Amino acid sequence: MRRQRHQRPGQYLDRASGRTFDTMFLTMMIEHHEGAVGMAKTERLKGAYGPAEVLADQIIKTQTAEITQMRAMLHGN
Repeated sequence: MRRQRHQRPGQYLDRASGRTFDTMFLTMMIEHHEGAVGMAKTERLKGAYGPAEVLADQIIKTQTAEITQMRAMLHGN
């Protein structure tokens, strides 16, 4: 049986340029960061390994700030 080939999310960037590229990049990165923040919050709720919890806290803090920054960029600020 032949395995189905999965597309990588960023492959659409290969054909884009200029403002379209920037918008797609920022939009995809926001979604990526939101996923990481969600996973980190789950680690904080369910995890038991101290170093992973510390890392989760760092991810929540830094990537939430980056999401805010990227949203501002999308809105021309």
